[in-house]
Amino acid sequence: MRHTAAAAATAAAVALCASLAGCTPPEPAPSPTHAALSPPASAEPSASAKPLLPPVQPVGDTADVQTGLEAPWSMLRLPSGSTIVSERDSGTIIEVLPGGQGTHSVGRVPGVVHEGEGGLLGLAAPKPAPGGDPDYIYAYLTTARDNRVVRMRLHGVPGSYTLGRPEVIVDGIPKAAFHDGGRIAFGPDGLLYVTTGDATGHDNAQNLGSLGGKILRVTATGDIPADNPFPGSPVYSYGHRNPQGIAWDSQGRLWASEFGQNTWDELNLIRPGGDYGWPVVEGIAHDKRFIDPVHEWATSDASPSGIAITHDTIFMAGLGGARLWVIYPDAAGASSAAVDAVPYLVGAPGRLRDVLVDSSTRDGGTLWLLTNNTDGRGQPRAGDDRIVSLRVHTLVEG
Repeated sequence: MRHTAAAAATAAAVALCASLAGCTPPEPAPSPTHAALSPPASAEPSASAKPLLPPVQPVGDTADVQTGLEAPWSMLRLPSGSTIVSERDSGTIIEVLPGGQGTHSVGRVPGVVHEGEGGLLGLAAPKPAPGGDPDYIYAYLTTARDNRVVRMRLHGVPGSYTLGRPEVIVDGIPKAAFHDGGRIAFGPDGLLYVTTGDATGHDNAQNLGSLGGKILRVTATGDIPADNPFPGSPVYSYGHRNPQGIAWDSQGRLWASEFGQNTWDELNLIRPGGDYGWPVVEGIAHDKRFIDPVHEWATSDASPSGIAITHDTIFMAGLGGARLWVIYPDAAGASSAAVDAVPYLVGAPGRLRDVLVDSSTRDGGTLWLLTNNTDGRGQPRAGDDRIVSLRVHTLVEG
């Protein structure tokens, strides 16, 4: 079932916007009635004595898996071992064969209009039945009118995959040349989560009648879950500027990376119904009206995009920072949101757009990192863009 911005406006505007003085906060401070929109009590993270999994750290150098990609944006591993990659500007989906043994063009997604940061962005798929591929591939794309999420039937076998016609799942997401969000992923609950940017319209982020500057949560067909924090609305959290990474840890906690403006990039621990403050605040503000990020970086050190989690260690791709951030949550688990962040590969592969857990073992595993040096902002090198692999191993304290 297609969901449009009208549904969000009807549900959220009627129930909530009356208390917002037009749904747009004055700048630089929010409306005095903003406190009425505080997250529900259920949004608070519950304390847990359950420990996190033993952390891991990168070891050794990267190795090329695939070269010759053009402005790639997202990677999605299929059960067959193939990995599909979105190319932002052309709107093409590329299949990287198992183990990086060549590529195959799956096809161009109809309706993609590339401008600035917009185009063919995130990819996702629901968990398939054992032994099979998913029935559908989901994609976040920019059209002439909006950003939207579509799904397409997956046909064929490795080396000859094709996609069916797009079916709209969510549309009416604001678009612009900048701040288009674009990461999508299915959570442990089987629901689809969608990150959206404010599309350079700062007021979108605090306006619960807009799909911009949010993390959305819908079913696989675009319906609104009954337990969403705002009844009748796909909005799961708000007050975001341009989130581009989401992933879950072993305790089911949702983490999200977010581009700041001029000062602070963010890593956030997402609570249902939570307000993360943009555009009123940026970074850690110690303002009780909003939820602070659990970590912040100078924008020159991060410009974060995709994230992945393995062994409860968070790996965050840095674009402007041209590095991989390895982030260690406090071992206390859900009872604490403190983290330590360590940079790796500073400047080595260049701009990093996405991270994928290629394999996970008891002692570590392997990551795939997606470079983004051909997106118009990087300095391409011979063979760019590329997927590189990186081993990780259990962290040994000394």
